[in-house]
Amino acid sequence: MTDFKDIKLNKQLFQAIENLGFDKQTPIQEHTFSKILSGNDLVGIAQTGTGKTIAYCLPLLQELIFSNQNNPRILILVPTRELVAQVVQTLNDLTEYITCRIVGVYGGTNMNTQKKMLQAGADIVVATPGRLYDLALCRALQLKGVKKVVIDEVDIMLDLGFRFQLTNIFELLPNKKQNIMFSATMTEDVDEMIESYFEKPEKVQIALSGTPLENINQVKYSVPNFYSKLNLLVDLIKDKDLMQKVIVFVSSKKIADSLAYSFEELFISDYAVIHSNKSQNYRFRSINQFNEGKVRVLIATDIIARGLDSEKITHVINFDTPTFPENYMHRIGRTGRAEEVGNSILLFTSKEEPYKDRIEELMDLEITLLDIPSNVELTQQLTEEEHRLNNKSINRNLKKQDRINSGFHEKSAKNQQVNDRDKWRKERAKKYKKSKTRGDKGANLRNK
Repeated sequence: MTDFKDIKLNKQLFQAIENLGFDKQTPIQEHTFSKILSGNDLVGIAQTGTGKTIAYCLPLLQELIFSNQNNPRILILVPTRELVAQVVQTLNDLTEYITCRIVGVYGGTNMNTQKKMLQAGADIVVATPGRLYDLALCRALQLKGVKKVVIDEVDIMLDLGFRFQLTNIFELLPNKKQNIMFSATMTEDVDEMIESYFEKPEKVQIALSGTPLENINQVKYSVPNFYSKLNLLVDLIKDKDLMQKVIVFVSSKKIADSLAYSFEELFISDYAVIHSNKSQNYRFRSINQFNEGKVRVLIATDIIARGLDSEKITHVINFDTPTFPENYMHRIGRTGRAEEVGNSILLFTSKEEPYKDRIEELMDLEITLLDIPSNVELTQQLTEEEHRLNNKSINRNLKKQDRINSGFHEKSAKNQQVNDRDKWRKERAKKYKKSKTRGDKGANLRNK
Protein backbone atom coordinates (compact mmCIF):
# COMPACT_ATOMS: atom_id res chain seq x y z
CA MET A 1 0.00 0.00 0.00
CA THR A 2 1.19 3.51 -0.86
CA ASP A 3 1.86 6.11 1.82
CA PHE A 4 -0.12 9.34 1.60
CA LYS A 5 3.19 11.23 1.58
CA ASP A 6 4.13 9.51 -1.71
CA ILE A 7 1.16 10.86 -3.67
CA LYS A 8 0.72 14.38 -5.00
CA LEU A 9 -1.27 15.95 -2.18
CA ASN A 10 -1.10 19.64 -1.39
CA LYS A 11 0.32 20.55 2.03
CA GLN A 12 -3.02 21.49 3.54
CA LEU A 13 -4.64 18.16 2.66
CA PHE A 14 -1.60 16.17 3.78
CA GLN A 15 -1.62 17.96 7.14
CA ALA A 16 -5.32 17.16 7.58
CA ILE A 17 -4.68 13.49 6.74
CA GLU A 18 -1.88 13.38 9.32
CA ASN A 19 -4.18 14.91 11.93
CA LEU A 20 -6.69 12.13 11.26
CA GLY A 21 -3.98 9.57 11.94
CA PHE A 22 -3.85 8.03 8.45
CA ASP A 23 -0.51 7.20 6.88
CA LYS A 24 -1.24 4.53 4.23
CA GLN A 25 -3.89 4.35 1.54
CA THR A 26 -6.43 1.54 1.45
CA PRO A 27 -6.66 -0.40 -1.86
CA ILE A 28 -9.74 1.52 -3.08
CA GLN A 29 -8.04 4.84 -2.30
CA GLU A 30 -4.83 3.78 -4.03
CA HIS A 31 -6.57 2.59 -7.22
CA THR A 32 -8.98 5.51 -7.64
CA PHE A 33 -6.93 8.60 -6.70
CA SER A 34 -5.21 9.15 -10.06
CA LYS A 35 -8.25 8.00 -12.06
CA ILE A 36 -10.51 10.59 -10.45
CA LEU A 37 -7.87 13.28 -11.03
CA SER A 38 -7.82 12.32 -14.74
CA GLY A 39 -11.37 13.65 -15.10
CA ASN A 40 -12.82 10.46 -16.58
CA ASP A 41 -16.05 8.87 -15.37
CA LEU A 42 -15.38 6.19 -12.78
CA VAL A 43 -17.24 3.27 -11.19
CA GLY A 44 -15.75 1.89 -7.96
CA ILE A 45 -16.86 -1.44 -6.49
CA ALA A 46 -15.68 -2.05 -2.94
CA GLN A 47 -17.14 -3.40 0.27
CA THR A 48 -18.38 -1.10 3.00
CA GLY A 49 -15.65 -0.09 5.43
CA THR A 50 -12.79 0.05 2.92
CA GLY A 51 -12.36 3.85 2.95
CA LYS A 52 -14.54 4.84 -0.01
CA THR A 53 -15.46 8.27 1.41
CA ILE A 54 -11.85 9.47 1.58
CA ALA A 55 -11.21 7.73 -1.76
CA TYR A 56 -13.37 10.29 -3.59
CA CYS A 57 -13.08 13.26 -1.20
CA LEU A 58 -9.28 13.60 -1.43
CA PRO A 59 -8.90 13.89 -5.23
CA LEU A 60 -11.96 16.19 -5.46
CA LEU A 61 -10.50 18.54 -2.85
CA GLN A 62 -7.07 18.35 -4.48
CA GLU A 63 -8.52 19.89 -7.67
CA LEU A 64 -10.93 22.32 -6.01
CA ILE A 65 -9.70 25.90 -6.28
CA PHE A 66 -11.07 29.00 -4.55
CA SER A 67 -14.06 30.61 -6.26
CA ASN A 68 -16.68 33.25 -5.40
CA GLN A 69 -19.30 31.22 -7.29
CA ASN A 70 -22.38 30.75 -5.10
CA ASN A 71 -23.72 27.65 -6.82
CA PRO A 72 -22.05 24.32 -5.98
CA ARG A 73 -19.32 22.86 -8.18
CA ILE A 74 -19.31 19.41 -6.56
CA LEU A 75 -22.43 17.36 -5.77
CA ILE A 76 -22.30 14.23 -3.57
CA LEU A 77 -25.45 12.09 -3.35
CA VAL A 78 -25.91 9.51 -0.56
CA PRO A 79 -28.98 7.46 0.46
CA THR A 80 -29.48 8.35 4.14
CA ARG A 81 -29.33 11.30 6.52
CA GLU A 82 -26.69 9.54 8.60
CA LEU A 83 -24.46 9.23 5.53
CA VAL A 84 -24.91 12.94 4.76
CA ALA A 85 -23.68 13.79 8.26
CA GLN A 86 -20.78 11.33 7.93
CA VAL A 87 -19.57 12.68 4.57
CA VAL A 88 -19.92 16.32 5.72
CA GLN A 89 -17.86 15.51 8.81
CA THR A 90 -15.16 13.84 6.68
CA LEU A 91 -15.03 16.86 4.36
CA ASN A 92 -14.81 19.26 7.31
CA ASP A 93 -11.90 17.25 8.74
CA LEU A 94 -10.07 17.26 5.39
CA THR A 95 -10.64 20.99 4.78
CA GLU A 96 -9.37 22.14 8.18
CA TYR A 97 -6.68 24.21 6.44
CA ILE A 98 -8.64 24.98 3.26
CA THR A 99 -11.37 27.56 2.61
CA CYS A 100 -14.28 25.45 1.44
CA ARG A 101 -18.03 25.92 1.88
CA ILE A 102 -19.73 22.58 2.57
CA VAL A 103 -23.51 22.20 2.97
CA GLY A 104 -25.39 19.01 3.86
CA VAL A 105 -29.12 18.72 3.07
CA TYR A 106 -31.56 15.90 3.82
CA GLY A 107 -35.24 15.29 4.47
CA GLY A 108 -37.00 15.29 7.81
CA THR A 109 -35.87 18.83 8.70
CA ASN A 110 -36.99 22.38 7.88
CA MET A 111 -36.30 23.10 4.22
CA ASN A 112 -36.29 26.89 4.74
CA THR A 113 -33.23 26.59 6.98
CA GLN A 114 -31.45 24.65 4.24
CA LYS A 115 -32.48 27.25 1.64
CA LYS A 116 -30.78 29.98 3.70
CA MET A 117 -27.62 27.88 3.99
CA LEU A 118 -27.51 27.44 0.21
CA GLN A 119 -28.18 31.14 -0.42
CA ALA A 120 -24.99 31.93 1.51
CA GLY A 121 -23.07 29.94 -1.13
CA ALA A 122 -21.66 26.42 -1.30
CA ASP A 123 -18.70 24.78 -3.03
CA ILE A 124 -19.77 21.23 -2.16
CA VAL A 125 -23.32 20.01 -1.50
CA VAL A 126 -23.87 16.62 0.15
CA ALA A 127 -27.49 15.51 -0.13
CA THR A 128 -30.06 12.77 -0.16
CA PRO A 129 -31.78 12.56 -3.59
CA GLY A 130 -35.30 13.41 -2.36
CA ARG A 131 -34.42 16.65 -0.58
CA LEU A 132 -31.99 17.74 -3.32
CA TYR A 133 -34.68 17.33 -5.96
CA ASP A 134 -37.16 19.34 -3.84
CA LEU A 135 -34.63 22.17 -3.43
CA ALA A 136 -33.87 22.16 -7.16
CA LEU A 137 -37.57 22.30 -8.06
CA CYS A 138 -38.18 25.37 -5.89
CA ARG A 139 -35.06 27.00 -7.42
CA ALA A 140 -33.26 27.25 -4.09
CA LEU A 141 -30.40 25.32 -5.68
CA GLN A 142 -28.95 25.76 -9.17
CA LEU A 143 -27.19 22.68 -10.55
CA LYS A 144 -25.88 24.07 -13.86
CA GLY A 145 -22.51 24.93 -12.30
CA VAL A 146 -21.81 21.39 -11.09
CA LYS A 147 -18.60 19.98 -12.59
CA LYS A 148 -18.34 16.70 -10.64
CA VAL A 149 -21.04 14.36 -9.35
CA VAL A 150 -20.47 11.53 -6.86
CA ILE A 151 -23.16 8.92 -6.21
CA ASP A 152 -22.22 6.88 -3.15
CA GLU A 153 -23.99 3.60 -2.27
CA VAL A 154 -26.01 3.79 -5.47
CA ASP A 155 -27.35 0.24 -5.09
CA ILE A 156 -29.10 1.02 -1.80
CA MET A 157 -30.40 4.30 -3.29
CA LEU A 158 -32.17 2.30 -5.97
CA ASP A 159 -33.42 -0.21 -3.38
CA LEU A 160 -34.92 2.66 -1.35
CA GLY A 161 -36.87 3.87 -4.40
CA PHE A 162 -34.80 6.91 -5.41
CA ARG A 163 -34.71 6.00 -9.11
CA PHE A 164 -37.21 8.74 -10.04
CA GLN A 165 -35.28 11.46 -8.18
CA LEU A 166 -31.90 10.32 -9.55
CA THR A 167 -33.22 10.31 -13.12
CA ASN A 168 -34.65 13.80 -12.76
CA ILE A 169 -31.54 15.14 -11.04
CA PHE A 170 -29.40 13.96 -13.97
CA GLU A 171 -31.77 15.81 -16.31
CA LEU A 172 -31.11 19.04 -14.38
CA LEU A 173 -27.32 18.59 -14.35
CA PRO A 174 -25.08 19.82 -17.19
CA ASN A 175 -24.10 17.26 -19.81
CA LYS A 176 -20.40 18.00 -19.52
CA LYS A 177 -19.28 16.83 -16.08
CA GLN A 178 -17.36 14.03 -14.38
CA ASN A 179 -19.54 11.22 -13.00
CA ILE A 180 -18.21 9.10 -10.12
CA MET A 181 -20.10 6.17 -8.68
CA PHE A 182 -19.32 3.93 -5.71
CA SER A 183 -21.21 0.81 -4.74
CA ALA A 184 -20.73 -2.34 -2.69
CA THR A 185 -22.73 -4.51 -5.11
CA MET A 186 -23.26 -4.44 -8.86
CA THR A 187 -26.87 -5.07 -9.86
CA GLU A 188 -28.82 -4.82 -13.12
CA ASP A 189 -30.31 -1.50 -12.00
CA VAL A 190 -26.84 -0.09 -11.35
CA ASP A 191 -25.66 -1.29 -14.78
CA GLU A 192 -28.65 0.39 -16.39
CA MET A 193 -27.82 3.71 -14.72
CA ILE A 194 -24.19 3.50 -15.81
CA GLU A 195 -25.22 2.85 -19.43
CA SER A 196 -27.69 5.76 -19.37
CA TYR A 197 -25.54 8.51 -17.86
CA PHE A 198 -21.86 7.53 -17.85
CA GLU A 199 -19.47 7.95 -20.77
CA LYS A 200 -16.88 5.18 -21.10
CA PRO A 201 -16.33 4.87 -17.34
CA GLU A 202 -13.23 3.29 -15.87
CA LYS A 203 -14.08 0.45 -13.52
CA VAL A 204 -12.18 -0.29 -10.31
CA GLN A 205 -13.23 -3.47 -8.49
CA ILE A 206 -11.36 -4.11 -5.27
CA ALA A 207 -13.43 -7.04 -4.04
CA LEU A 208 -16.07 -9.16 -5.72
CA SER A 209 -19.63 -8.74 -4.50
CA GLY A 210 -20.03 -10.96 -1.47
CA THR A 211 -16.31 -11.26 -0.71
CA PRO A 212 -16.03 -11.20 3.10
CA LEU A 213 -13.47 -8.95 4.70
CA GLU A 214 -10.57 -11.15 5.79
CA ASN A 215 -10.10 -9.35 9.10
CA ILE A 216 -13.62 -10.18 10.36
CA ASN A 217 -14.09 -13.33 12.46
CA GLN A 218 -17.53 -14.78 11.69
CA VAL A 219 -19.47 -17.23 13.88
CA LYS A 220 -23.09 -18.37 14.03
CA TYR A 221 -25.55 -19.85 16.55
CA SER A 222 -28.62 -21.95 15.75
CA VAL A 223 -31.42 -20.94 18.15
CA PRO A 224 -35.07 -22.13 18.26
CA ASN A 225 -37.02 -18.86 18.70
CA PHE A 226 -37.08 -15.14 19.55
CA TYR A 227 -36.90 -15.43 23.34
CA SER A 228 -34.05 -17.93 23.16
CA LYS A 229 -32.24 -15.46 20.90
CA LEU A 230 -32.87 -12.74 23.47
CA ASN A 231 -31.42 -14.89 26.28
CA LEU A 232 -28.34 -15.66 24.17
CA LEU A 233 -27.92 -11.98 23.21
CA VAL A 234 -28.03 -10.88 26.85
CA ASP A 235 -25.49 -13.55 27.78
CA LEU A 236 -23.16 -12.39 24.99
CA ILE A 237 -23.27 -8.64 25.64
CA LYS A 238 -22.89 -8.90 29.43
CA ASP A 239 -19.16 -9.49 28.92
CA LYS A 240 -18.18 -5.80 28.86
CA ASP A 241 -14.46 -6.50 28.52
CA LEU A 242 -14.99 -8.46 25.30
CA MET A 243 -18.07 -6.69 23.93
CA GLN A 244 -16.73 -3.14 24.19
CA LYS A 245 -18.68 -1.57 21.31
CA VAL A 246 -21.54 -3.55 19.74
CA ILE A 247 -24.15 -3.02 17.02
CA VAL A 248 -27.17 -5.35 17.17
CA PHE A 249 -28.93 -5.44 13.80
CA VAL A 250 -32.63 -6.36 13.66
CA SER A 251 -35.02 -6.73 10.74
CA SER A 252 -37.78 -4.35 11.82
CA LYS A 253 -38.66 -1.35 13.99
CA LYS A 254 -41.00 -3.53 16.06
CA ILE A 255 -38.22 -5.94 17.00
CA ALA A 256 -35.86 -3.04 17.78
CA ASP A 257 -38.41 -1.61 20.21
CA SER A 258 -39.05 -5.08 21.70
CA LEU A 259 -35.34 -5.53 22.41
CA ALA A 260 -35.14 -2.05 23.94
CA TYR A 261 -38.12 -2.85 26.21
CA SER A 262 -36.55 -6.17 27.24
CA PHE A 263 -33.24 -4.46 28.02
CA GLU A 264 -35.06 -2.01 30.29
CA GLU A 265 -36.70 -4.88 32.19
CA LEU A 266 -33.29 -6.55 32.60
CA PHE A 267 -31.77 -3.29 33.88
CA ILE A 268 -29.38 -3.01 30.92
CA SER A 269 -28.80 0.73 30.67
CA ASP A 270 -25.81 1.20 28.34
CA TYR A 271 -27.74 0.89 25.07
CA ALA A 272 -29.46 3.06 22.46
CA VAL A 273 -31.95 2.22 19.73
CA ILE A 274 -32.23 3.75 16.26
CA HIS A 275 -34.73 3.26 13.43
CA SER A 276 -36.75 5.32 10.94
CA ASN A 277 -39.59 6.10 13.37
CA LYS A 278 -37.20 7.91 15.69
CA SER A 279 -36.85 11.66 15.21
CA GLN A 280 -33.77 13.04 13.48
CA ASN A 281 -32.47 14.61 16.70
CA TYR A 282 -32.95 11.34 18.56
CA ARG A 283 -31.11 9.39 15.85
CA PHE A 284 -28.15 11.78 15.80
CA ARG A 285 -28.03 11.85 19.60
CA SER A 286 -27.99 8.03 19.75
CA ILE A 287 -25.16 7.83 17.21
CA ASN A 288 -23.16 10.52 19.03
CA GLN A 289 -23.58 8.74 22.36
CA PHE A 290 -22.43 5.51 20.72
CA ASN A 291 -19.42 7.18 19.09
CA GLU A 292 -18.44 8.90 22.32
CA GLY A 293 -18.66 5.66 24.32
CA LYS A 294 -21.57 6.81 26.49
CA VAL A 295 -23.54 3.76 25.34
CA ARG A 296 -21.95 0.40 24.56
CA VAL A 297 -24.71 -1.30 22.55
CA LEU A 298 -26.60 0.19 19.59
CA ILE A 299 -29.78 -1.59 18.44
CA ALA A 300 -30.40 -0.68 14.81
CA THR A 301 -32.36 -1.56 11.70
CA ASP A 302 -30.70 -1.72 8.27
CA ILE A 303 -31.35 2.01 7.76
CA ILE A 304 -27.82 2.65 9.09
CA ALA A 305 -26.12 -0.51 7.79
CA ARG A 306 -24.23 1.75 5.39
CA GLY A 307 -24.65 5.08 7.13
CA LEU A 308 -22.66 4.63 10.33
CA ASP A 309 -18.96 5.34 10.34
CA SER A 310 -17.87 4.62 13.89
CA GLU A 311 -14.42 3.54 14.97
CA LYS A 312 -13.46 0.59 17.15
CA ILE A 313 -16.70 -1.39 16.76
CA THR A 314 -15.69 -4.72 18.26
CA HIS A 315 -18.77 -6.80 17.37
CA VAL A 316 -21.71 -6.83 14.97
CA ILE A 317 -24.52 -9.14 16.11
CA ASN A 318 -27.14 -10.13 13.53
CA PHE A 319 -30.10 -10.76 15.83
CA ASP A 320 -32.21 -11.46 12.71
CA THR A 321 -30.77 -13.10 9.61
CA PRO A 322 -31.23 -10.66 6.70
CA THR A 323 -33.43 -11.83 3.84
CA PHE A 324 -31.01 -10.55 1.21
CA PRO A 325 -27.42 -11.82 1.61
CA GLU A 326 -25.92 -8.51 0.43
CA ASN A 327 -27.39 -6.82 3.51
CA TYR A 328 -25.35 -9.17 5.69
CA MET A 329 -22.20 -7.89 3.97
CA HIS A 330 -23.16 -4.29 4.66
CA ARG A 331 -23.93 -5.07 8.30
CA ILE A 332 -20.66 -6.79 9.09
CA GLY A 333 -18.81 -4.02 7.24
CA ARG A 334 -19.40 -1.85 10.33
CA THR A 335 -16.71 -3.82 12.19
CA GLY A 336 -13.15 -4.58 11.14
CA ARG A 337 -12.73 -1.12 9.62
CA ALA A 338 -9.37 0.44 8.75
CA GLU A 339 -7.83 -3.04 8.77
CA GLU A 340 -8.63 -3.66 12.43
CA VAL A 341 -9.84 -7.09 13.55
CA GLY A 342 -13.64 -7.29 13.78
CA ASN A 343 -16.18 -9.88 14.90
CA SER A 344 -19.55 -10.89 13.48
CA ILE A 345 -22.15 -13.10 15.19
CA LEU A 346 -25.16 -14.49 13.30
CA LEU A 347 -28.23 -15.83 15.14
CA PHE A 348 -30.65 -17.88 13.04
CA THR A 349 -33.75 -20.02 13.56
CA SER A 350 -34.95 -22.92 11.40
CA LYS A 351 -37.17 -20.44 9.51
CA GLU A 352 -34.12 -18.27 8.77
CA GLU A 353 -31.83 -21.13 7.77
CA PRO A 354 -32.45 -20.68 4.00
CA TYR A 355 -31.34 -17.02 4.34
CA LYS A 356 -28.22 -18.14 6.20
CA ASP A 357 -27.46 -20.66 3.43
CA ARG A 358 -27.71 -17.93 0.79
CA ILE A 359 -25.29 -15.73 2.76
CA GLU A 360 -22.74 -18.55 2.91
CA GLU A 361 -23.28 -19.29 -0.79
CA LEU A 362 -22.66 -15.63 -1.69
CA MET A 363 -19.45 -15.52 0.35
CA ASP A 364 -18.42 -19.05 -0.70
CA LEU A 365 -17.66 -19.59 2.96
CA GLU A 366 -19.22 -21.69 5.71
CA ILE A 367 -19.53 -19.65 8.90
CA THR A 368 -18.23 -21.41 12.02
CA LEU A 369 -21.10 -22.90 14.07
CA LEU A 370 -20.77 -22.56 17.85
CA ASP A 371 -22.67 -24.37 20.60
CA ILE A 372 -25.00 -22.29 22.74
CA PRO A 373 -23.52 -21.86 26.24
CA SER A 374 -25.07 -24.24 28.78
CA ASN A 375 -26.15 -21.37 31.06
CA VAL A 376 -28.39 -19.86 28.33
CA GLU A 377 -32.04 -20.87 28.73
CA LEU A 378 -33.65 -22.20 25.56
CA THR A 379 -37.27 -21.37 26.27
CA GLN A 380 -40.39 -22.73 24.55
CA GLN A 381 -42.12 -19.36 24.83
CA LEU A 382 -43.11 -17.97 21.42
CA THR A 383 -44.04 -14.53 20.19
CA GLU A 384 -47.46 -13.90 18.64
CA GLU A 385 -45.90 -13.91 15.19
CA GLU A 386 -44.12 -17.22 15.81
CA HIS A 387 -47.41 -18.72 17.05
CA ARG A 388 -49.13 -17.50 13.90
CA LEU A 389 -46.40 -18.89 11.62
CA ASN A 390 -46.42 -22.25 13.38
CA ASN A 391 -50.21 -22.59 13.15
CA LYS A 392 -50.08 -21.58 9.51
CA SER A 393 -47.53 -24.26 8.69
CA ILE A 394 -49.50 -26.93 10.61
CA ASN A 395 -52.84 -26.03 9.05
CA ARG A 396 -51.61 -25.41 5.52
CA ASN A 397 -52.56 -28.86 4.14
CA LEU A 398 -55.65 -29.54 6.32
CA LYS A 399 -59.26 -29.05 5.32
CA LYS A 400 -60.92 -26.25 7.21
CA GLN A 401 -63.17 -28.51 9.31
CA ASP A 402 -60.10 -30.61 10.34
CA ARG A 403 -58.03 -27.68 11.64
CA ILE A 404 -57.67 -27.08 15.38
CA ASN A 405 -59.37 -23.88 16.55
CA SER A 406 -60.44 -23.14 12.99
CA GLY A 407 -63.88 -21.83 14.07
CA PHE A 408 -65.57 -24.33 11.69
CA HIS A 409 -69.12 -25.54 12.55
CA GLU A 410 -71.97 -27.17 10.67
CA LYS A 411 -74.75 -24.86 9.44
CA SER A 412 -78.12 -24.96 11.19
CA ALA A 413 -81.12 -26.36 9.29
CA LYS A 414 -82.41 -22.83 8.71
CA ASN A 415 -79.15 -21.67 7.16
CA GLN A 416 -78.82 -24.77 4.97
CA GLN A 417 -81.70 -23.59 2.78
CA VAL A 418 -80.71 -22.75 -0.77
CA ASN A 419 -81.44 -19.23 -1.87
CA ASP A 420 -83.70 -19.46 -4.96
CA ARG A 421 -83.85 -16.07 -6.64
CA ASP A 422 -86.71 -17.14 -8.97
CA LYS A 423 -88.90 -18.52 -6.21
CA TRP A 424 -91.39 -15.61 -6.41
CA ARG A 425 -91.77 -16.05 -10.18
CA LYS A 426 -92.50 -19.76 -9.78
CA GLU A 427 -95.12 -19.09 -7.07
CA ARG A 428 -96.79 -16.40 -9.16
CA ALA A 429 -96.85 -18.69 -12.21
CA LYS A 430 -98.47 -21.39 -10.10
CA LYS A 431 -101.22 -19.04 -8.88
CA TYR A 432 -101.83 -17.33 -12.20
CA LYS A 433 -101.73 -20.09 -14.80
CA LYS A 434 -100.85 -19.32 -18.39
CA SER A 435 -103.69 -19.13 -20.89
CA LYS A 436 -103.86 -22.08 -23.25
CA THR A 437 -104.97 -19.99 -26.24
CA ARG A 438 -103.19 -16.72 -26.76
CA GLY A 439 -105.21 -13.69 -27.91
CA ASP A 440 -108.73 -15.31 -27.63
CA LYS A 441 -110.42 -13.85 -24.56
CA GLY A 442 -113.52 -16.06 -24.96
CA ALA A 443 -111.50 -19.27 -25.07
CA ASN A 444 -109.45 -18.13 -22.08
CA LEU A 445 -112.61 -17.48 -20.04
CA ARG A 446 -113.97 -20.89 -20.89
CA ASN A 447 -110.78 -22.58 -19.80
CA LYS A 448 -110.94 -21.06 -16.29
